[in-house]
Amino acid sequence: MKFLDEAKIFIKSGDGGDGCVSFRREKYVEFGGPDGGDGGRGGDIVLLAEENLNTLIDYRYRQHFVAKNGAHGRGKNKTGSSADPLVLKVPTGTQVFEEDKKTLFTDITKPDQRIEVLVGGKGGLGNSHFKGSRNQAPKFSQPGSLGEEKWIWLRLKLIADAGLVGLPNSGKSTLLSVLTQAKPKIANYPFTTLNPNLGVTKFKDIEFVLADIPGLIEGAHKGIGLGHTFLSHVERCTTLVHLIDSTEIDICANYHTIRKELKKYGFNLVNKDEIVVLTKIDLIQNKELKDKIRDLEKVSGKRVLKISSADRVGLTELSKEIYSYVSKNKQHK
Repeated sequence: MKFLDEAKIFIKSGDGGDGCVSFRREKYVEFGGPDGGDGGRGGDIVLLAEENLNTLIDYRYRQHFVAKNGAHGRGKNKTGSSADPLVLKVPTGTQVFEEDKKTLFTDITKPDQRIEVLVGGKGGLGNSHFKGSRNQAPKFSQPGSLGEEKWIWLRLKLIADAGLVGLPNSGKSTLLSVLTQAKPKIANYPFTTLNPNLGVTKFKDIEFVLADIPGLIEGAHKGIGLGHTFLSHVERCTTLVHLIDSTEIDICANYHTIRKELKKYGFNLVNKDEIVVLTKIDLIQNKELKDKIRDLEKVSGKRVLKISSADRVGLTELSKEIYSYVSKNKQHK
């Protein structure tokens, strides 16, 4: 499925049905009073968070959504039926902005969360409501009120417990594929991953979601490379798993590149919990590996884990480390 994390759509709630002008008609009743029923309410526009959705692609091809109108009232004081709400399914993690793209209307962060965006118009009153001492046979009713309408922006920020970050070709997609059931595109060249990928893994009694964030490069916070579009998906992650290709010559410079981009992007990304991991250790000698671990621990100030996704080395220890951070953050929520 193609990935789309932003969409502009037009929404309109249904109009209320008109009240009815009607008079009682029965045998032997010469002057039946008014019996016009009320109109039904127009359909609301509702957004529903769908846990299994990870993209807004459906809203690329269809952009106009109009709820049904309420039915008109009928004689014999029969109220018109109200229209069902029009439910638009969106991924959990979708933010809704007004047309100016700056004013946040709501943030949908929980599965099955329902947000009423527009309210349907009220049904009009039938002529039976307007009978009085001065007018025993009102020949008018109230029209239904119009529904609301507007353009809105949907912006998706993926919700994951841990985000895999690193320069292009650092092994993020391969790691995601071996830790979870996700099947991202994998190849040995930069920018293989053009969309964020999600996968679910389990350690002990806790399931946690991993997000493979497309490779970042220097200047990503300005939109260079795949741009800051994908940095936005890191915002909701509680833990960052920073992968560094051990076969690169200057791993410390690579580490600082990502840290600098996280800091310049803002939103407190640089202060999130970080797990530093050297990848592809099956491709270098032990002495070189030890030297690189020593250098990286010195510049990062953190313990460095080492893994080989190809040989399945170090994955249990990494899962345990992610588990410890994720479980801690879940408890603090």
